[in-house]
Amino acid sequence: MNVPRLVSAEELDARLEWNGLLDAMEAGHRLPRARIADLHFPMGANGLLNRAAWIEGMGSGLKTVSVYPDNERRLPALPTVQGVFVLFEDETGAVRAVIDGAALTRWKTAADSVLGARRLARRDAHTLLLVGAGTISRTLATAYRAVFPSIGRLLIWNRTFARARDLARQTGGEAIEDLAAAVGQADIVSCATISSTPVLRGAWLRPGTHVDLIGAFKPSMREADDEVLQRGRLFVDARETTIDEIGELMIPIAERVISAADVLGDHYDLAAGCSGRTDREQITVFKNGGGAHLDLMTAHHAMNLLGN
Repeated sequence: MNVPRLVSAEELDARLEWNGLLDAMEAGHRLPRARIADLHFPMGANGLLNRAAWIEGMGSGLKTVSVYPDNERRLPALPTVQGVFVLFEDETGAVRAVIDGAALTRWKTAADSVLGARRLARRDAHTLLLVGAGTISRTLATAYRAVFPSIGRLLIWNRTFARARDLARQTGGEAIEDLAAAVGQADIVSCATISSTPVLRGAWLRPGTHVDLIGAFKPSMREADDEVLQRGRLFVDARETTIDEIGELMIPIAERVISAADVLGDHYDLAAGCSGRTDREQITVFKNGGGAHLDLMTAHHAMNLLGN
């Protein structure tokens, strides 16, 4: 009888590293396009999220997590996502592993965004601005620095300045209060907030900036204003999880500010050779919408490293 392996957050953190994970995730996007499906069960401001994926040649997986956005406002902050990911063998359907869902989501989310940046941002990016100081932001700081060794300056903005200051102390960054000025200095702007209205203005962006949008995950949510999307070459992690699912794109498309055709590609397209950044002065915009296929790629890579 097959006995699934239980994989803790500590095991994931001990074995995964960023460049290897990004390489594995990029390789995963060269396989047949994943089949994915979501079931979201609302519970007031919170919810239960079930995300399933199958990638031919890799296997299948199901993530069941609770989503409590206000957890990041607690002192101390708690994970906004908690649960498990179940990894199934492709050939037999046997359960291969049950993996800590919060840790897997943390690695997957940051890798998703930084993989986009590896394709779209300037390779000599020096200044990284994190907009939001929640639980994912510390991971983003680590991931971006690992993949972009040129980053020498980390700026952190949060609506509550004390939260930005605390994260700056933990990461060796600088807490800032003037968001517009910080955006004007940044080579990469990574937004991870739970805002329903835009916090990032396109008028603040300088030529050559890469914008990474993570926080919005509902049809009512967006972090960037219309001008950000109009000024940038626009990409997403997966068309299926973003264009008709998240307000970041749904709202400006419905208002005819942009169209779905303005999304130039996703991770699959970029892995197949789609042009990303074509000159240093372009502004690039990447929307991270997530998806169980990315959890599956991360889990498959982790289990290969763990030797099971």
